Amino acid sequence: MTASGASLSTETRSRMADADLARLVAAASRHTIGDLLRRSALRHPQRLALVHDERRWSYSELDAAVNRCANALTGRGVAQGDRVAMFSHNSDAFVIAFFALAKLGAISVPINFMLNAAEVAYVLDHAGVSAVVVEDALVATMDQAIAAAAQGDNILLKLSISVRGDVVAPTWKPFEGLLDHVAASEPNVLIADDDPVQLMYTSGTESRPKGAVMTNRSLLAQYVSCIVDGRMTAADVEIHALPLYHCAQLHCFLTPDVYLGATSIVLASADPTLILETIESERVTKLFCPPTVWISLLRHPEFDTRDLSSLRSSYYGASMMPVEILRELIERLPRMELFNFYGQTEMSPLATILGPEDQVRKAGSAGRAAINVETRIVDDDDEPVGPGVVGEIVHRSPHATPGYWNDPVKTAESFRNGWFHSGDLGVVDDEGYLSVVDRKKDMIKTGGENVASREVEEALYAHPAVLEVAVFGVPHPHWIEAVTAAVVLRPDQIVEATDLVAFARTRLAGFKVPKSIVIVDELPKNASGKILKRELREQMRGTP
Repeated sequence: MTASGASLSTETRSRMADADLARLVAAASRHTIGDLLRRSALRHPQRLALVHDERRWSYSELDAAVNRCANALTGRGVAQGDRVAMFSHNSDAFVIAFFALAKLGAISVPINFMLNAAEVAYVLDHAGVSAVVVEDALVATMDQAIAAAAQGDNILLKLSISVRGDVVAPTWKPFEGLLDHVAASEPNVLIADDDPVQLMYTSGTESRPKGAVMTNRSLLAQYVSCIVDGRMTAADVEIHALPLYHCAQLHCFLTPDVYLGATSIVLASADPTLILETIESERVTKLFCPPTVWISLLRHPEFDTRDLSSLRSSYYGASMMPVEILRELIERLPRMELFNFYGQTEMSPLATILGPEDQVRKAGSAGRAAINVETRIVDDDDEPVGPGVVGEIVHRSPHATPGYWNDPVKTAESFRNGWFHSGDLGVVDDEGYLSVVDRKKDMIKTGGENVASREVEEALYAHPAVLEVAVFGVPHPHWIEAVTAAVVLRPDQIVEATDLVAFARTRLAGFKVPKSIVIVDELPKNASGKILKRELREQMRGTP
């Protein structure tokens, strides 16, 4: 061997040794979503971790079940980096599958269970899904989606979660069988901080949803903000009633609870009767609901008869809380601390928080930036504006998604000038408190004037007969857009639309008063409680 050959061999061995050392250091310093569950199980093995229906899991039991599931998935071909769709209502199986995939370094792709087969097929194709975990009641929809998807032939593993006990086709294997796997040892997978954990498909306004990438780094930074600014503790007992496919319930509340070693009670849906019953029976201390669910709880006949005294802290978000409802909530549950969490999927999702001490003083505000976030308001040229000036809300934070899956163009649009552009319009006051004026798309341009739909909604919520309101613009030959409202009345209340228009006129400038108000039985909403204004726009087109 020549001297140069010996030298090359030494260099090669040195590089290999350096690579081995780097892997050892990375393994020793790892901090991933899967690690959160293992560490809580080591700290609190016998503490109650998860409750669903009649099943109750301690932290040690939950961690072992997750490991068995992960090892069984490995045996069935699921590997690091694979995308696995999850199409299900809330259950303990959903939680187990999420953490098992995280421990494998596979990427979970939660899908809204309200989507039709064509919409599901789009997600399967766009994400490049290779396996699916599906609730038995939704198997037929998923089968149709797989048949329609170009990716369908590449989906080789199909697992069904038994909720209703439905009989499914033999090509589907029972998810519960994974939990019988012989090996409960921790999966031996090296996962990096910036590895994707999940693809969250936004329920945005565009014709096709975008897949926001969530990494260990972005999610863990966000959990710290939730825990610190949301004043969460290991003693919490929390209900998770909103869909876990949505990032608010999963990433602002359930996974932070696992991080802390708190107790999570997973409900299949946000049924107000079940929520109130569970608060009383489980002595629940913590609850998150969007405003629409809080309204349903306040109007429920058992709200004042159930023992809700255990509630220590509660949260709202996902859409704007009417100030009148906020005041009623504070009055009827005066010992409960209330927090407003504002953000969006791309922020993992938390951006700003309004704490309990400011709920009355700053009613209607989204608060100030969370501990790991910078937030400011910019004009159309991306220049920052001062207090009192409306502009776009932008953020800079480790919470932020690193981008949209396979979509560099939209990623570049959203991150121009080094800030994430939210698409929301807002204004800060002289103390730095943010108020969300509207989505850019929801700002109504009528007769040359801008009208914020939220301002009109707040005026109508002040009417004693009004239960829910959605305000939006519809095309109009004269006004270009006409301010239009859909209103749900409280039970046993009768009021004419013309009376509501007259009431609004006493509180709003003339150009802000709805040109048309329609009384409806209910407002269309998605599973996370957001009102679907795009559907109302289509329904009401041509109403004025």
